[in-house]
Amino acid sequence: METGIPRHGSPEAAKSRIHRGTNQSGMRDHNERLVLSLVRQHGSLAKSDIARMTGLSAQTVSVIMRELEEDNLLVRQAPLRGKIGQPSIPMALNPDGAYFIGLKIGRRSAELVLIDFLGNVRSMLQHSYRYPAPRETVEFVTSGMKTMRGELTPAQDKRIAGLGIAMPFELWSWADT
Repeated sequence: METGIPRHGSPEAAKSRIHRGTNQSGMRDHNERLVLSLVRQHGSLAKSDIARMTGLSAQTVSVIMRELEEDNLLVRQAPLRGKIGQPSIPMALNPDGAYFIGLKIGRRSAELVLIDFLGNVRSMLQHSYRYPAPRETVEFVTSGMKTMRGELTPAQDKRIAGLGIAMPFELWSWADT
């Protein structure tokens, strides 16, 4: 029997769950991530658009957006005028809201990259070698991170949120190859 409601486990149900918020207490982190994801996907969004897309109340979205703005994760854009009512104020991700460091360890080289909250590369270093020896790689990462962090202001440096590392499976067994 067709009810118009997506069946649990169906692609439609999964899609409808992806952009749904909740007003229950204890779900603030989930809702904040949801709002940040939507703003990232769309470039910028007004509070009313986020409320409509998530099903969250306008008040809940307003509180979340205000806190994300106070945390410098979101920035206000120019107001959109010309429609009925007050102008809407789109919010966008703040490029300086967070920074991330990525390390790729490959067979012949290692790359260290610093990216901002929008995914823009702020700094990149590369080191070539014959074989990825642990000591040499750690020295490259240590000196590279010092160099990259030295290019940031103290406030930006405090916003480094993490380090991601990628390397091929069982890289250590490649010596025989």
